[in-house]
Amino acid sequence: MSYDDVEIEDMEWNQELQAFTYPCPCGDLFQITKEDLRLGEEIARCPSCSLYLTVIYNMEDFQEKSNKKAEPPKPQPVAVA
Repeated sequence: MSYDDVEIEDMEWNQELQAFTYPCPCGDLFQITKEDLRLGEEIARCPSCSLYLTVIYNMEDFQEKSNKKAEPPKPQPVAVA
């Protein structure tokens, strides 16, 4: 069972972790990434203890807009030895 249910609006974006965070009672932070949210994940876990949160959010806010044309991936430079 989840420790708590938290609205995504009540979480903070942590640029360093590249994740939404929320204070855990153990002193660390519950964390969930934008990619997790895009994939439909709703569990934010604490890396220091066994607690986790259920994140309440609108999945459509984190999915790419279907009316945007997908750009082809840009070629990456290849190092040749």
